[in-house]
Amino acid sequence: MSESHRVLTAHWHDPSVIPLAGYEAAGGYRALRASLGMSADELIQVVKDSGLRGRGGAGFPTGMKWSFVPRDSGKPTFVTVNFDESEPGTCNNRELVEREPHALIEGSAIAARAIDCHLAFIYVRGEYLWQGQVLQRALDEAYAAGYLGRGIMGGDYDLDIVLHRGAGAYICGEETALLSSLEGFRGQPRLRPPFPAVEGLYESPTVINNVETLMNVPHIVNNGADWFKSIGTEKAPGTKVFTISGKVERPGNYELPMGTPMRTLLEEHAGGVLGGRALKAWTPGGSSTPFLTADHLDVGLDFESVMEAGSLLGTGAIMVLDETDCMVEAARRLVEFYAHESCGKCTPCREGTWWAARVLGRIESGHGHEEDLPVMADMGENILFRAFCALADGAVSPIQSTLKHFMDEYEAHIREGRCPVTGRGPGRERGADHPAEDDRAVPDVTFAGAGPFEIQGVPS
Repeated sequence: MSESHRVLTAHWHDPSVIPLAGYEAAGGYRALRASLGMSADELIQVVKDSGLRGRGGAGFPTGMKWSFVPRDSGKPTFVTVNFDESEPGTCNNRELVEREPHALIEGSAIAARAIDCHLAFIYVRGEYLWQGQVLQRALDEAYAAGYLGRGIMGGDYDLDIVLHRGAGAYICGEETALLSSLEGFRGQPRLRPPFPAVEGLYESPTVINNVETLMNVPHIVNNGADWFKSIGTEKAPGTKVFTISGKVERPGNYELPMGTPMRTLLEEHAGGVLGGRALKAWTPGGSSTPFLTADHLDVGLDFESVMEAGSLLGTGAIMVLDETDCMVEAARRLVEFYAHESCGKCTPCREGTWWAARVLGRIESGHGHEEDLPVMADMGENILFRAFCALADGAVSPIQSTLKHFMDEYEAHIREGRCPVTGRGPGRERGADHPAEDDRAVPDVTFAGAGPFEIQGVPS
């Protein structure tokens, strides 16, 4: 990527921008000052015109989301920053905040100004202890310098930003569960409508934005909508900070224009597949997005292109698997994660993920049945789009995508009684019948940190 296209990571080589003085020297808070001279409608319009879309997963147009907030309801309006970042494989928000915390504060303040908000919250993932400390120190500096508090920058606009630390629940990355947690309740998703823009935090109009989304806002205010649209694709302008991990030579965060092919990210930036082995599968947006394969290396990393290929861009967290990885094991591990993190509110998610993890465990351990494969497909269909939030849909992604692209591995597990990739499993002679019913128990399989369990009772 050329240096001209580095927007959010342009100062990553310079640690002096972490404290306030260095951030100001690099042009920090210039956009906030400009926003104070604009009307709320003008601010919303420039973000709309830029085409900025949410970087937290859904890709919803940011300016449009802001415009949905009623400012004459008689209730206060709130901005809530989603810094939960619990999606497996994702750590771009973490590094963005570590390296330039004031950029998030400035972007949050501009968003607050756009919806006439005077109290904003930053919800930080519970495990992000250090990142929370970095952000709190930056907030203290901003208050001391007059960028937050009463009459910010000598004007008549008041704004307070409160840092709220979560307790470490994946479900709180879902925006309505985050709001429930922020209010002091159990983190569980809410039925929509009403949507948060109309009835969110404390039953008041609320904008919820991802860290990376808001950190783009000061650059748009400073440089204009046309500048932002000149980067990326027509329908997905700007850059994206992609997290790439797994079997690659140089894992890390890389900022690239939207629409950059996966091949470019993998080979030119991440150094290719680890050890020169063959690429087998990859997720475009974290564990909740369907796997793609080596056949999809030339897919552009933008919302529309990835969706057309059969997956979702999500958070831009790319996890790479090579030829030595078992896809049945990968699916089982991911489904166990979702079963463990399910809040339990929805029956399809609570029960479906529990059973799916056990069926996958039986197949992987070499005790699978031929009937398990249609059962897995049926489970996926009965969980998808039948829950309060997208956690259940995320749990289905590794099931359906591995059945679609790697059915041969599932069949080999069942036929041979062992993994065809790793060789693990009790094994059975080719052509032999399935084990007797009493042999189908797998007492050594563990689930989500619990003790041993038997899965011979799984219906087939």
